[in-house]
Amino acid sequence: MSIFGKIKNAIFGGEAKAAEPAPTTTAPAVEAAPAPRAAISEVDVTARLDNIPGSDKLNWRTSIVDLMKLVQIDASYANRKELAQELGNADYSGSAEDNIALHKRVMSEIAANGGIVPAELKD
Repeated sequence: MSIFGKIKNAIFGGEAKAAEPAPTTTAPAVEAAPAPRAAISEVDVTARLDNIPGSDKLNWRTSIVDLMKLVQIDASYANRKELAQELGNADYSGSAEDNIALHKRVMSEIAANGGIVPAELKD
């Protein structure tokens, strides 16, 4: 899974799996179709992240390193560079400016995927 995918799953929650039917001793006459999964509705990203234990000790609203730490993803330079490349920045250097831009890009992508993200956190 991509690093962005991991961040997105940490915020939105993993994909819900349909409950497995309990095994029965008699075979049903007709196989029941699995229930359709509910679509991901818009998620209040700041509320979700604020509710993660330890969020009050991290500056996740502006720091990509702290955001990655909060969702328990290795925030090493290599992972941040890979994340930047996933999101279209092949020239990521790890500078403060690059990290700020990467954070805003991640927040913009989260918003594009159904997250409610305040304007000041996006590009």
